[in-house]
Amino acid sequence: MPGTTAVTGIVAAAAVLASGLAMVGGAAVAGQRLAAAADAGALAAADAASGAIPGVPCERAAEVAGTFGAVMEACDLDALIATITVSARLGPITAWAAARAGPPP
Repeated sequence: MPGTTAVTGIVAAAAVLASGLAMVGGAAVAGQRLAAAADAGALAAADAASGAIPGVPCERAAEVAGTFGAVMEACDLDALIATITVSARLGPITAWAAARAGPPP
């Protein structure tokens, strides 16, 4: 019987560790997806501001960020430089990401 208790404890500890690692991995993937949404939104806004693509810059950014499942929180334009902030719900928390795009100085 003592061996059964030890094995049960080891299996339970391994299950808890695996569950925690899976949650951390999922959060990392979601964070990268949110960063990609911010990058793509900023690029779309900068392209629209420069006239490379048609449309209103912040509307284009919101549209592109929405394809990633993100919501645009802020859009700032300074000439041709666009700064975008997006957010998404990750379980019980809300995560944010920001990106800036435009021509080089």
